Amino acid sequence: MYSQIGFIGCGKMAQAMIEGLISSGKVRPSQIIANAKSVETLTKVKKKYDIFVTDDAREVTKFADVLFIAVKPNLYEEVLTNIKDYIRENTVVISIAAGITIRFMEETCQKNVKVIRTMPNTPSLVGEGMTAVCANELVNEEELTIVKAIFECFSKVEIIDESLMDAIPAISGSSPAYVYMLIEAMADGGVLQGIPRDQAYRLTAQAILGAAKMVLETGMHPGELKDNVCTPGGATIEAISTLEKNNFRAAVLAAMENCTTKSVALMNNKS
Repeated sequence: MYSQIGFIGCGKMAQAMIEGLISSGKVRPSQIIANAKSVETLTKVKKKYDIFVTDDAREVTKFADVLFIAVKPNLYEEVLTNIKDYIRENTVVISIAAGITIRFMEETCQKNVKVIRTMPNTPSLVGEGMTAVCANELVNEEELTIVKAIFECFSKVEIIDESLMDAIPAISGSSPAYVYMLIEAMADGGVLQGIPRDQAYRLTAQAILGAAKMVLETGMHPGELKDNVCTPGGATIEAISTLEKNNFRAAVLAAMENCTTKSVALMNNKS
């Protein structure tokens, strides 16, 4: 379906994306190449996905038409400096790390480069990811459509203005971690009442999955859906009251604000 796709860095996020691409049936393993510093990682990825692997980031750059930079934010400058002379004119270079701006990518490469800034999340591993995407002016509509289709192999996609990208980690990039904490806490509550641990996790996770689908598929306001569960004087409104008394909303808002502040700081530390 697509041309060559390269990953510089092959950690958990990159592997989730590779898994999603191959599982979709739209991308063949022979179309993917990945780089990592660890021989152990390369061996594991080669065995699991049967893709091309290499310890040379420049080899990935030469191969790829769509090039994902999938390393930690503090390594972007080093990686881009190493590969910039090998980026072809028509290669689309994609960042997937918090705080990495289009301008930073362009200035580090020191030449005209097609850059797309994204923020995917780890549920991409099970085909239920969420990815925010924005591009510089050198990326044409066809290229943006191709990249969007690549992400749609394992996630939903929202095209947004770059001015909003620093807020994306808090709302979709990092937020699965908040939900995992919620699942763990709710399951603990079930165990406290005598429900076996494995059943408690399944009951909780399915309830959250179902609630999320209700929001997405009905188009109803979350507050209205909440009200539909709360009968007057019932158990649910008692639980809601307890959450409100313990600053549930305020804690979530504070967590998201701090996540956004940290995302911005990651970029400012490179300036």
